[in-house]
Amino acid sequence: MPHPPVRRREIFGWACFDFANSAYTTVIVTVVFSIYFVEVVNEGRPGGYGLWSAMLAVSQGVVILVSPALGALADVTARKKRFLAVSAAACCVATSLLWFAGPGTVALAFALVVAANIAFSLGENFCASFLPELSTPANAGKISALGWGFGYCGGLLSLVLALVLVKTLPETGARASFLMTGVFFALAALPTFLLLRERAVPQAGAALHAVRAAFRRLGETFHEVRRHRELAWFFVAFFFFISGLSAVFAFAAIVASRQFGFAQEEVIGLFAALQVAATVGALGFGWLQDRWGARPVLVLSLLGWVAVSVAVAVVEGKPAFWAIGCLAGLVMGSTQSASRALVSMLTPPGRAGEIFGFWGLFGKMAAVLGPLAYGAVAEAASLATASLVNGAFFVLGLSIFLAMPRRG
Repeated sequence: MPHPPVRRREIFGWACFDFANSAYTTVIVTVVFSIYFVEVVNEGRPGGYGLWSAMLAVSQGVVILVSPALGALADVTARKKRFLAVSAAACCVATSLLWFAGPGTVALAFALVVAANIAFSLGENFCASFLPELSTPANAGKISALGWGFGYCGGLLSLVLALVLVKTLPETGARASFLMTGVFFALAALPTFLLLRERAVPQAGAALHAVRAAFRRLGETFHEVRRHRELAWFFVAFFFFISGLSAVFAFAAIVASRQFGFAQEEVIGLFAALQVAATVGALGFGWLQDRWGARPVLVLSLLGWVAVSVAVAVVEGKPAFWAIGCLAGLVMGSTQSASRALVSMLTPPGRAGEIFGFWGLFGKMAAVLGPLAYGAVAEAASLATASLVNGAFFVLGLSIFLAMPRRG
């Protein structure tokens, strides 16, 4: 039975999930809560960088264990949309509860961030696994870029709301922004669940059979990836450059605050501007990708990240960091968009959930290594040294990507 045609409103609904969940990764992981944890929850004591990177690493470690099997299970049972809804709800609840994180509540903050980050990461995988059903090789770059562009718009709006809260509520503004983020995510994701269709057909009649089939297909997918040399090489390259990108997400606001002396309101304003640059990068490079191909776009993006890493380590002053941040925003959008589109184009038919589960697996392994390495170097040496070391991840990922065999 043929699948129903993809309508524009369905693509819009899919992109709305990127709009919604970007509030979490922007406000919690990158901009507001990262600084709040180091300076307020941990009360500025030594070890804050290590604790922050550890909670992100623990959450991604859990995702590493479950994401491939859950992706396969979602395919077999044709319930990707249901899995997406559950993960979104869990992230919204855990994020909202960060309202109760105050000075000295390290254990509570640790538990809530781990729970929210697990749910966020799983949802990211389930959302991405819809892309092959909604796109063709000719427009995958454009649709993927649309999602990332929506995402950066969502991140920008959430930062504006956070800035308003911080300015109007000096005592509780930061905590109120965490509650706002959970509500924002829940409301903004509603179009996804109203408009996005589940096109897959169940392949098992009972849950137990579905689980067994999921694990069997998991092994098959591993061998499938090994047979597709280009896909296997890309996953290795992806692991290294996303290690660097994960560290940037985790520590960018901390670097702005601690290394360059930005106040909290200045940090939020800076990252609001970066969201605009990232939106331009995702949409502009997506347009270029459909004309040039994904390879040159990704190479250009990774060269940009090498330049950013070195610059953060050697420059001084707020104006210089503003310039570096704008460059980072441009290449951030193009790196993520091109990577997701490449995986979509390389995915064998009927394996979208599993292949994107592996995409998530490599991304989550990177999200363990990158922040842990950055945090360890920052504790042992300095944030500037950590940035320079982090640049090596982009160099290594770029080198492997350039050596990747071409299809056909």
